[in-house]
Amino acid sequence: MYRITFKSVSQKTLAYSLAFTLAASPVVGAGQALAQPAAVATAETIAMAQAHAQVQYRINAKLDEKNMRIQGSETVTYRNTSNDTLREIVFHTFADANRSKATQTSMFERNNEEIRKENPQKKPEDFLGGIDIWSAAVDGQPLVFSNNNQALTVKLQQELKPGEAVTVEIGFEVKIPYGMQRLSYYKDIINGAHWFPVMSVYDENKHEWDNKPYSKTFETDYYNSSDFEVHFNVPEAYQVLMPGTITMQADPKEPGRKVVTADADNTREHVFFASPNYKVERVTRDGLTVEYYYFDNMPDKKKLVDEYIDTAFKAIQFFSEKYGEYPYPEFRIAESYVEGVAVEFARVIQMGQIRPNSDPAHDYVFVHEIAHQWFHALIGNNSEAESFLDEGFADFSMVYFAEKQGDDLNGFKTIQIDDLSYLDKPIASNNTEVGGETSPVFYKKGRQAIYQLYRMVGEEKFDAFMQEYFNRYAYKNATISGLLHTIQDTLGEEARKEMDKALHDPQFALKPEYRLSEAEEASYWHEQFKISYHSSLIQVANLPAETMSRIVDKALQGEPLTIVVSDQAGGKAKKQQQTILTQLEGTLTIMGIPYEVVSDRQKLKQQLEKKLATSNIIAIGSAKTNGLIQALKPGIIQKSKAIGFDWKSMMNQKASSGAYVIKHPYNQNRLLLHFFWNGDALSDNAVEPFAEQMLQSLGFSGNFYQYYVLNKTGHVATDKKIGNPLAKFFGEE
Repeated sequence: MYRITFKSVSQKTLAYSLAFTLAASPVVGAGQALAQPAAVATAETIAMAQAHAQVQYRINAKLDEKNMRIQGSETVTYRNTSNDTLREIVFHTFADANRSKATQTSMFERNNEEIRKENPQKKPEDFLGGIDIWSAAVDGQPLVFSNNNQALTVKLQQELKPGEAVTVEIGFEVKIPYGMQRLSYYKDIINGAHWFPVMSVYDENKHEWDNKPYSKTFETDYYNSSDFEVHFNVPEAYQVLMPGTITMQADPKEPGRKVVTADADNTREHVFFASPNYKVERVTRDGLTVEYYYFDNMPDKKKLVDEYIDTAFKAIQFFSEKYGEYPYPEFRIAESYVEGVAVEFARVIQMGQIRPNSDPAHDYVFVHEIAHQWFHALIGNNSEAESFLDEGFADFSMVYFAEKQGDDLNGFKTIQIDDLSYLDKPIASNNTEVGGETSPVFYKKGRQAIYQLYRMVGEEKFDAFMQEYFNRYAYKNATISGLLHTIQDTLGEEARKEMDKALHDPQFALKPEYRLSEAEEASYWHEQFKISYHSSLIQVANLPAETMSRIVDKALQGEPLTIVVSDQAGGKAKKQQQTILTQLEGTLTIMGIPYEVVSDRQKLKQQLEKKLATSNIIAIGSAKTNGLIQALKPGIIQKSKAIGFDWKSMMNQKASSGAYVIKHPYNQNRLLLHFFWNGDALSDNAVEPFAEQMLQSLGFSGNFYQYYVLNKTGHVATDKKIGNPLAKFFGEE
């Protein structure tokens, strides 16, 4: 899974908040080495694994699309592979996480708040759902069962001894919640994850079933690979994607409906996505078919879909060569309305909406989700207890792919530059221990630990180790302990000790010799900011030239930038100017932007019609004391009309302050941005919010300002801005 989250940009963090858009994806590190190449998974080993699947499901279900419910029955055969005699079996009923808002995962809360505003007719209960269990039986004989706290416990009439199997029949009905959840419906799509009772994992060391409810803050996707035969009755117009081989036939009893059947052996989990408006693009290469289910809602979308499919083939081929062969005949992608979250499932991934400016070849969130086919779908793990094993390896793999594609800015440098020294939580933490820091701990520190291993042993040995890890744990559930044993067996005791320390030391940090130098960091950030501003600005078609963020973008592209401060300000105003200038300079320095500061009136006069006429300008201070503003006043008044800014009126509002951006009166290809206050100085309590608003207005993550006016306390009283589609991801709308 990849979750895009951003927080408001402050004066200190403007530069660092970029960590996302730089690549719009997580980046990952490297690994370690092996003594000898490991054998790759073969068709024979895959067939053996399938023949011994511990759980088999046969599911019959019908979608009631009018009431958004699913009536279903399942026959589940479970083989006891433990050494314990079992008297009950346990199923996860994660659909019950939707019984109340208190148990629903928090990762979609923002999406649902937006949906509530857009659909005021929807009641709070419409956003809730759940699963009712109607019956449980063996050979037609009813069994005693209870469904509490997202766990269905079924009491067996006869003990299930080691090696024995039992077949249980379960009847159920699911209410699908409205909005954004893994199980939900919204507009014209149904997202179908966790919709039927799923066998939990039995831990024979603890002599107990895993009966934890779904994580409120992250993921709880811990399953055994199983065989599925799913028959799903849906309206004839619906396109349905599921993992496995799909066939369809008309419902002979009910015209206008059809039964979609999916056979998926040795599959970690089974999900569906359904919509009457899906179009499907499919391509087959070398026995693998990649399908993209999408909404044909913009011109030339098929071209972008084709490019995404091409990237999918490249990523699958890369990971197959590096780790182990992708064993399934198909891979499917579901487009949905979910924003800010991309989600992995076995043989299927869920992505957000394709946008006109999408860049499939460099969409590394997409690659991250594909990497989960190896680290989640094939090599499973307890994602409640050891999320690093899937998220850390998926994130590293994403960066590994970018590195080997020759993408310098999204390759290993993204791991080398991450400063995570402030974190004091070990990578081997569970979800509860990490709390809200899943991304920096599991993804970023996790990929650094893997990268450190990669650098220690070299690529050849690292790849061999990964192939051995794949061979040992494909179709099984791995553990950190098992990972460390594999490292020791293939890379040696020293490598195991280093990785053990990296995973369990709360203060783990990437070794200095594997980090970027100071000069390399400066160059990296400059290029990342350059890309980020460009990517953000092109999100808006026909964005006006006069926007404050453009002046930073132009400077990043190499255009000159001059900062002009007032030289005739009073003592208090001069101190305030210096405070504001210092914060501005700090941000420009982090971005690697060269600039010149002019504060002397004589120097200003000398440069005004030559050097300053070819430069973008940021002016700071009162219009009455800033020499540049006074010199260009007639042109400024004229140019301000283009953005609807009444310059004379605004400059006469005594307690006001703010900013406006116009085309340079001497040069149509340059911009002039004035951060102003009226009167002698800002009030003491307005300096900090003034600086905060200044840096936000210069950023790429919020809305694009043409002007804003602040009141005496520093809050926005009026403004003119253009919405940035990315703002919602940064929490800056």
